[in-house]
Amino acid sequence: MRHTMTKALMRASLLLVLAMVAAGCGGGDDEPATGGAIDTATTDADPATTDATDTATTGADGGIVAESVDLSGVSLTVGSKEFTEQLVLGQIAVQALQATGADVTDQTGLSGTPVVREALEQGEVDMYWEYTGTGWINILGNTEPVAGSEEQYQAVTEADAENDIHWLEPAAANNTYAFAANAQAVEEFGVQSISDYAELANSDPDAASLCTATEFITRDDGLPGVEELYGFDLPDGNVAQLDFGLVYASVAQADPCNFAVVFATDGQILANDLTVLEDDQGFFPAYNIAMTMRQETYDENPEAYDTLFGAISGLLTDETMTQMNAAVDVDGESPEDVAREFLVSSGIISG
Repeated sequence: MRHTMTKALMRASLLLVLAMVAAGCGGGDDEPATGGAIDTATTDADPATTDATDTATTGADGGIVAESVDLSGVSLTVGSKEFTEQLVLGQIAVQALQATGADVTDQTGLSGTPVVREALEQGEVDMYWEYTGTGWINILGNTEPVAGSEEQYQAVTEADAENDIHWLEPAAANNTYAFAANAQAVEEFGVQSISDYAELANSDPDAASLCTATEFITRDDGLPGVEELYGFDLPDGNVAQLDFGLVYASVAQADPCNFAVVFATDGQILANDLTVLEDDQGFFPAYNIAMTMRQETYDENPEAYDTLFGAISGLLTDETMTQMNAAVDVDGESPEDVAREFLVSSGIISG
C-alpha cells in the first residue's frame, strides 16, 4: 500500500511530537521503548539534554528558537553526505543557522563518510551530522560497537575529543539495521519484536522468510549474530538475497518474503506500509544522529550551538526522520523544502 506523505500530514505529525516534548512526555517513564532511542529517563540528566528539552518547550509555547540565538557575523560551512537523510539534515542545519544571522556556506552533498569527515578535520567544513556508530567503527576504527545508545555516544565523544572534534547531544533517531514486516504478516502472525520473529522462525520457517542484502547474511553483526542472540536458525532456503533497493518492495508484496532487513529511518518503510520490529534484546549497534563540529568552532559559541542544535536533536525521532525521508524519496519534495517544513512546524525558525 502506498503511503503518501503530504505536507499537511508531516506538519501535523511534527507538531504532535513537539507538543509531547512540551508536555514532558519525551523521555518520560511512560514513554514506550523504541529501537535505539536514548532513554534519558533512566540516566542522570545531562545539561545539554536538559537544555534541548527546555528550548524545544520554548518553541512549542510560541517562541522561535532561532530568535533566542545570535550568531550574527559568524561564518560557518555546513557539510553532509550525499544520501537523502543526510541532505535533509544538512539543510536543517543550513537554514537554522541562517535564521540566527550566521553567514552559512552550503557544502552539503559530499560523497561519503571519508570525504566529509576529512573536510571536517581539515577545516573545509565546520560541522556535519554524523552517526555515533559510524564515528566509533568506521571513523575511529574500533571493531566492536559499544552496547547502549548513551554508552556508544559517550565512548565516541571521549575518543574523538583527541581529534579536536566535538559531538553535540544526539537525537533519538537511530538509523541502524532493523527487521521489518509487511502488514499482512504482522496481522497474521502477531509479530511485534525480534523475539516474536525468532519464535515464528523456529516454528514456521516458511512464514518467517527473510529478504536481505547479501552482506548482512555473513556479517557477525548481521544475521549470524541475530540468530545466536535470539535463538533461531533460519534455513538458507528461507533467506532471499536481493539488491538492497529491491528489499522494501519485495517484502511489501510478500514476494518472496514476509520480513526484511531494513534501515530504521528509511522512507521506504512508510511508502511500503512496513512495521519495524522492536530489537527487544538490543542486538543492533546504535547509530544515533548527532551534530559533529570542529572543537575550535564549537568553543567560539558553545551556548548558541547547544541551544539551537539541542532543540533540533530533541525533535529528531525515528518516526520524524522516516517521514522526512519519505517526503523526499516517495513524494518527490526537495530536501530544502522538507527541512524548512520541519523547522517552521517545530518552532525552530519563523515561517
